[in-house]
Amino acid sequence: ASQNTGITVQNMATLKDITKRLKSTKNIQKIIKSMKMVAAAKYARAERELKPARVYGIGSLVLYEKADIKVPEEKKKHLLIGVSSDRRLCGAIHFSVAKQMKSEVATFTVAGKEIMIVGIGNKVRGILHRTHSDQFLVTFKEVGRKPPTFGDASVIALELLHSGYEFDEVSIIFNRFRSVISYKTEEKPIFSLNTIASASSMSIYSDIDADVLQNCQEYNLANIIYYSLKESTTSEQSARMTAMDNTSKNASEMIDKLTQTFNCTRQAIITKELIEIISGAAKKLLLHCLNY
Repeated sequence: ASQNTGITVQNMATLKDITKRLKSTKNIQKIIKSMKMVAAAKYARAERELKPARVYGIGSLVLYEKADIKVPEEKKKHLLIGVSSDRRLCGAIHFSVAKQMKSEVATFTVAGKEIMIVGIGNKVRGILHRTHSDQFLVTFKEVGRKPPTFGDASVIALELLHSGYEFDEVSIIFNRFRSVISYKTEEKPIFSLNTIASASSMSIYSDIDADVLQNCQEYNLANIIYYSLKESTTSEQSARMTAMDNTSKNASEMIDKLTQTFNCTRQAIITKELIEIISGAAKKLLLHCLNY
């Protein structure tokens, strides 16, 4: 009897543990659903703001393509910009940027080029700090907490232009938004003022003086940074929304399994108690019959 009582107490303790886990999982699911709703609202805004930014950004990139600007072989200084943010809970979106940056650093190093890294967002620096800390020129923090503006991009552009590092070419790596469930890590070129001015295709524009060319280069730098920030932000918000949705589904599956375990355990306790009651009643009846 004492052994059966011990088993019953153990089962009751198991029920309490399952109940606690159920309650905890349901509370976590509520938080996740709230976070998903916030991410969905931010994603809708980011996607809406991306459309006009994409027009101007692609326009600036087309200028380089149409002008057929190429960096001479003797030019060695390269600046690599990685666009991420300071925020988490968005899958592997920051790691994809860092992975491509590592690959580009290795490629340029083998080619004998001097390369410096700029991190837009603290996450990309956190990933690359251990292996490439000596190559970081500057890191821009507090990225991703608010929607990026052209003013933010202009501040970054001016900081790069006045950093003292006279680069010949810039590669900016960011996540380009494709759909609510997908993005693509891309790399786009940005050229220095000297590289643009020395391009053979620019010589046909006799009315472009040095000031106009400098203003154009500074504007294009800020514009492409702004475009990449908008693409990256939209990709991040969609990835966060997808991550929250997947986590919520996993929580639902866990709740179902815990509920099933709870019901099975409770049914086992009830069945055992019924068996004990029936066995006790049968024993009493047998004793009564023997005494009779």
